[in-house]
Amino acid sequence: MAASTVDKIFDGLGSMSVLELVELKKKIEDEWGITAAAPVAVAAPAAGGGGDGAAAAEEQTAFDVVLNAAGDRKIEVIKVVRAITGLGLKEAKDLVDGAPKPVKEGVPRDEADSVKSQLEEAGASVEVK
Repeated sequence: MAASTVDKIFDGLGSMSVLELVELKKKIEDEWGITAAAPVAVAAPAAGGGGDGAAAAEEQTAFDVVLNAAGDRKIEVIKVVRAITGLGLKEAKDLVDGAPKPVKEGVPRDEADSVKSQLEEAGASVEVK
């Protein structure tokens, strides 16, 4: 019976829009206090395992892209935030207005650099942590 329930939930997730999935992710984070970035951060030090644990802990594999300020071209920044995150207009505007705020969390270095460059081209002040 559990497999049937899992299949129903999985099928339901497959039929949801990106915006609905973002809302679901946010509700799960708020309700249960878990984030998608946490397992990545925990798994990285565990992978080092051996006697060289200090070097493995120093090497960061997940990065956060933080919007510090929208700059003079706020509308352009909102458009880029929408394209990057899949958020709706209101949510993207709220994110930009509430800066400093993370735009993407727990992403690989190359994706973080790409997001940073897109936002900077739009006129935003951005940092990668």
